Amino acid sequence: MHGQLKRTMGLGALVIYGVGDMLGAGIYGLVGKAAGLMGHLMWLGFCGAMLAALFTGLSYACIGSRYPRAAGAAFVTERAYGRPWLTWLVGLGVAASGLTSMATGSRVIAGYVQRLGVDLPTPVLALAALAIVAGVVFRGMRESTWFNVVCTTVEVAGLLFVIAVGLPYWGGVDLTTPPVGVEDTSAIARVLVQGAVLTFFSFIGFEDLLNVAEEAKNPERNLPIALVLALVIATIIYLSVCVTALAVLSPAELGASKAALVDVVGRAAPWFPPSAFVGIGIFAVANTALLNFVMGSRLLYGMSRQGLLPPALGRVHPTRHTPHVAILVLLGVVTVLMLTADIDALASATSLLLLTAFVVVNFALVRIKLKGDDPPGRFEVPMAVPVLGALICAVLIVARVFDPSADPRAPMVAAAILAVLALLYAVARPRGPVIVA
Repeated sequence: MHGQLKRTMGLGALVIYGVGDMLGAGIYGLVGKAAGLMGHLMWLGFCGAMLAALFTGLSYACIGSRYPRAAGAAFVTERAYGRPWLTWLVGLGVAASGLTSMATGSRVIAGYVQRLGVDLPTPVLALAALAIVAGVVFRGMRESTWFNVVCTTVEVAGLLFVIAVGLPYWGGVDLTTPPVGVEDTSAIARVLVQGAVLTFFSFIGFEDLLNVAEEAKNPERNLPIALVLALVIATIIYLSVCVTALAVLSPAELGASKAALVDVVGRAAPWFPPSAFVGIGIFAVANTALLNFVMGSRLLYGMSRQGLLPPALGRVHPTRHTPHVAILVLLGVVTVLMLTADIDALASATSLLLLTAFVVVNFALVRIKLKGDDPPGRFEVPMAVPVLGALICAVLIVARVFDPSADPRAPMVAAAILAVLALLYAVARPRGPVIVA
C-alpha cells in the first residue's frame, strides 16, 4: 500500500525551505572568485544571474501551480513530450545533482568537524553526518522543516553579521568601476556574462520546492509565492553581501582570499573569532544536505508513483508519513559515492545535467501551453518566460562547456552519466508512466 505524504508545510515553511536551499556555504567562497573576475561590478553579475534564474524560477512556479506533486519536473516532462525515456533521464539527472551535492557536503562537514579538534577519519565523520540527516528526513517533514529553520537561521545570521559589521564602510567605493584592464564596453559585457555564469549556481535550489508540493498546504497558491519570495530574499542578501565585501576589501584582496567573507569580518570586526564561521559552515552545509535528501527522496517517490521506478520506492511509512524506502536507498547510494567517487568531477558534470533539465522543463511548459489540453493554474506566466528560460540555460551550458577555468572532464562525465541512465532504462524497462491530471 502506498500511503500518502502528510501536508505540513505552510507558506512560511516553503519560503524558508527555498531560501535555505539557495543560501549555503558556497557563498563564503564564491564572493572572492566573483570579485576577482568582475571587480567592483560584482553586484551586476549577481543581478544578471538572478534574472537568468528568475525566468526558469517563474516557469517552475507556474508548473507548481498547475501540477502540485512530487517529481513535478519529471511529471511535466512526460505530460509534454510523452517520452518515458526522456522523463527518466530528466528525473534521475536531477536526482544525480542532489546525490553529488550530499556526498560533497558530507565530506565538507567532516573537514569542518576535524578543524574543531575531533580526531576521527573523514569517512567516519562524513557517514555520521549522512546518517543524522537521513534520520531527520525519515522522522518526517515537520522535523525536517524545523531542522531547516534552525540551519537557515544560523546561515542567514552569519551573512547578516557580515553585512552589519561592514555597514559603516558602505559608500566608500565606486561600484561602477570596471575591473582593472577591462575598459571597452564589449570586454565589460564579456566579464559580466562570465560572472553571471559563475554566480548563477548560487541561485540553484529554487527548483527543489516543486518536489515537496505534496507536503505543502494549498500548493497551487503557496508554491509560486514561496518560490518568487525565496528568489527575491536570496538576491537581496547576496547583493548586500557583495556591496559589503567590496566596501571593506579591494577586489584584488577578495580575489586572492581563500575565505573572503572571513577576511571581510577580520578587517571590519577584528574582535570576532574566525573559528565561529566553522560552526556556521557546518549548519549551512548540513542544511543543503538535508534539503537535497528531501528533494531526492521525493523525486524517487514521485517517479515511482508515475510507474518509472520500482513500486517499493513509492511506499510511505505508516506512522512517519515519509518515503522511507526511497530515503534508505538514497543513503546507500550517497554513502558509496562519498567513499569511492571523484566527487568534484561528478559535481561539475551534474551541474550541466541540471541546466539541461531546466532547458527540457522550460520547453515542456511551452508545449503544454501550446496544446492547451490542461486548465491553467492559479499562477500563469506569458509564453516568453519559459522560452527565455530555456534559451538562457542553453547559453549557460555552452558557456560552462567552453569555460577554460571549468573542469574539462565535466562534459564527458555528464555524457557518461546520461549513457548509464539510458542503459538502466533499457534494462529496467519501467512499466510506463502513470499520468494523472
